[in-house]
Amino acid sequence: MEHAEFNDARLVEVYDAECPWSRDDDFFLSVVDETPAARVLDLGCGTGRLALGMAAAGHTVTGVDPARASLQAARLKPGAEQVTWIEGTAETLPERSFDVVVMTSHVAQFFVDDDEWGRTLAAVERSLVPGGRLVFDSREPQDRRWERWNPIDSRRRVRLPDGREVGRWTRVTAVQGGVVSFTQHYVFPDEELVSTATLRFRAEEELRASLQAAGFSVEWIYGGWERQAVGEGDGEFLVIARTRTW
Repeated sequence: MEHAEFNDARLVEVYDAECPWSRDDDFFLSVVDETPAARVLDLGCGTGRLALGMAAAGHTVTGVDPARASLQAARLKPGAEQVTWIEGTAETLPERSFDVVVMTSHVAQFFVDDDEWGRTLAAVERSLVPGGRLVFDSREPQDRRWERWNPIDSRRRVRLPDGREVGRWTRVTAVQGGVVSFTQHYVFPDEELVSTATLRFRAEEELRASLQAAGFSVEWIYGGWERQAVGEGDGEFLVIARTRTW
């Protein structure tokens, strides 16, 4: 199944256990906090870790995701009643309703096709108020992160809340230009589940051009979670862009 870690309840539980709050959440929350009491859209909110954190910090948060199993997990978490959860995509967003939009956990790379990426950015731009901000992360192609997605370097064990352990590893199946396809393997005590995915690694100039075409101006592109310069951080592009003020 494609992106089964978001769509299969068994793998959603693994995802939650493997991905607690971390420095990427600290980064996104720090940017959102620059707009006090912001109306925030978490696009591709998944199981709601950051959405809940932003709501707890005093922001009005809407979480949107197409994966029903992930949203079901989000709605069961403490504080979930403080967030508006919507099953859908960027095309369903109301116009001029948000001060900040965040796309975390490399959601931007899920939009492999340039037309799809452009439509998503245009929808996000329409959903933001004039002068609103978009914040997202995308892995830097020159870091070649996919070379570490192999059965040896990626192998780990994840302990679930009920004490079970799940083995997990990744194998890249194709690399063509900036498009990388891979499988993720989850070995439970009684079965093995496989999730497939394809991600787009866009260069900095590609990101800048796509944002400009959608009506954004780029404020910052950082290279790491401590706001380092590109090439000096964690192999990331951490993008902060703003809509026009009119």
